[in-house]
This record gives sequence, structure tokens and C-alpha cells, in this order.
Amino acid sequence: MSQYASHSETSCRRQTMLRSAFRGAVAAALDADDVIEVLANPDGSIWIERAGLGLAREAETLDADARERIIRLVANSVGETCDRANPVISAELPGSGERFEGLLPPVSEAPCFAIRKPAAAPYTLDDYVMSGALAPAVADALRSSLGSRANIVIAGGTSSGKTTFTNALLAEAAFAEERIVILEDTRELKCAAKNAVALRTHGEGASLSRLVRSTMRLRPDRIIVGEVRGPEALDLLKAWNTGHPGGVTTLHANSAEGALSRLEQLAAEATGASPQRLIAEAVDVVVFMSRRDGVRRVEDALRVAGIDGDSYAFAPLCEPRLVPELKGETHESR
Repeated sequence: MSQYASHSETSCRRQTMLRSAFRGAVAAALDADDVIEVLANPDGSIWIERAGLGLAREAETLDADARERIIRLVANSVGETCDRANPVISAELPGSGERFEGLLPPVSEAPCFAIRKPAAAPYTLDDYVMSGALAPAVADALRSSLGSRANIVIAGGTSSGKTTFTNALLAEAAFAEERIVILEDTRELKCAAKNAVALRTHGEGASLSRLVRSTMRLRPDRIIVGEVRGPEALDLLKAWNTGHPGGVTTLHANSAEGALSRLEQLAAEATGASPQRLIAEAVDVVVFMSRRDGVRRVEDALRVAGIDGDSYAFAPLCEPRLVPELKGETHESR
């Protein structure tokens, strides 16, 4: 038997063991198209978020041994160890790609994990408009921004829909005929471009900062980063500002205006200085996603107009009179 065949057989066996470890409400949730997230808490409670319904507790519980077995099986499936010395595992579930975060004592009181499911079907800007989550004028302005190779930052809180909206942008025609390089910690972004390269971080040797620098040698037309959360922000800004415009990234922030302040903090981790002018030159558009009572929508879309004193200057991406009150959508979002 070849080494590849042996590895494939072992991988299949691990996937089977893992899937058998998921049972009851957790297994049903992983198979359901409307489920966004599955949470198993240290007290054994199971919480499931469904599209449009928010987060709800299941009647069923999952005991500590079962939770720990799942965490250890996930770690084993990606060739890592999760124990008291290494109590945290971040991985993708083998075969299906759900994002998994597991924690063991002493980090947590008892074993717990979270599973984030990828969107069951790609959502488009037109879908957002039809569901009332995006004003038609803003959708048109975003398409125009993509066509003019604007650099776009998608901001919002946890599970506000940033990744799903980024995928909607990547499905636009502006990306179809260009060479796209996508950088992520976990594979969640999808691009239909014929010439696309997807790279994933791997330990310190292949951090996001390292990958951004390597990407410059891959002749990208556009650079997409799943989420900036550290000093790689500076490398991305430099890349965007030196001949590689038209990129998209996401970050955690509480408002569209606050997104650039957050980006400034992240970039400063690499320099110790505030790269305010670089940010004002590199970022063209900020989109803010919100989630209220399980409903996600595009809350705000601003054009970066430069620097006004010690602050960033913004302008609406399109005329306010063209933006009606939004209802918010109920599809599966990240």
C-alpha cells in the first residue's frame, strides 16, 4: 500500500470515529442546513444558533467524557495533541470543514467546544437586497467600488456576518478574470475566479504576516485576507498601497468609524507607531455588519475621505436619501 493510500485510509477512519462521537442534538445540528453554530458548555448544556432564530438551549446535554473525547479526536485528526499541557485546539473538522474550537482544563472548568458551520449555499449581493439586509443603492455602490479596485474592510462583531458578506463580494464579476490570492486561518472564503490561490496559516512559520509577504511574489491582482487580528495588518496595508489594490479583509470592530481605529491598533503592533496616514491612503471603503436578535444586516457603508486633524474623515458610500430603513436578513451568516 502506498504512503498516500495509507494516509487516506487513516484519515477516513479518524473521520468515522469523530462522526460517531457526535450524537443526538449535536449530530443533528451538524446535518441541518439552517444551523450556524453549535456550542457545548462546561456544564454540559448544548446551545444551537439557527438562521433567523438566534441562539437557543437544547433540552439534551452532553457529558464531560463525551465532550473531551470529541476534542481529543478533533486534535488527533489534524495531528495535534490536546491535553492539560496543551489545552486549546483550533482546527477544521476533517472532511466537512466546520471551524472547531475546543478547550480542556485548566483553561476551562470542564471540556467545552464551539463549532462554526460554513454557509450551506453562497449568498449574493442581490440576495442581501432581496432579504432587506442591504439597500439597493449601497449594493450598486459596492459593485462600483469593486470595479474601480477599491480596498474594502468588512467590520463587525462576532458572528455578525462578515465572512458571508465577504463571500458575496467575492462572487461578483469584478473578481472573475483576475488572479486572486486568499489568505486565511481557517478555510471559509470561496472565490469563483478561474485564477485563484487559497493559502492557510500553519504555526509560526506560516503566520498571516509571513503569508502576506510571500503573496507579493505570487503575482496577485487582488489580495484577500479572511480576518486581520494582529501585526499582519501592517503588511496588508503596505501591499494594498503598493500596486495591489482591490482587496478585501474583515476585522472585529463596534462601528464603521471604529474599524480604522482598530486597524490602527493592529498595525501599530508591528511598528509601535500609528500608521494613520497609511491607513487613510490604503483603505477606501468600510462596511459595518450588525446582528440584532439573530438578524444580520449591513448597518453602514462609508467611504474613507482622508484625515481630519487627529481623526479619519468619512463620507457615505452613497447618498443617504437612497438608503431606506433595512429589515435585516435571516440567512446563515458569519
